[in-house]
Amino acid sequence: MKGLYTLAMILVVVGAINWGLIGLGGFLGSNLNVVNMLVGSLPTVESIVYLLVGVSGLWVGYEQLSKK
Repeated sequence: MKGLYTLAMILVVVGAINWGLIGLGGFLGSNLNVVNMLVGSLPTVESIVYLLVGVSGLWVGYEQLSKK
C-alpha cells in the first residue's frame, strides 16, 4: 500500500508542476502543457492521465486529513 501511496504522491506532484507550467504558459503566450506535449496525439491516454492525477490528489488529500 505504501508503494501505491508513493505513486499517487508522484502523480500529484507531476500534476502540480503541469498546472504551474500551464499557468506560466498563459503569461508567456505559449502552451507548456507537458501532458499534452507527451501524449497529445492520444486524447484517450491524455484523459486517463488527468483522471489518475485527479484521483491521486483526492486520495492523498484524504490520507493527509485522516491522519489528524
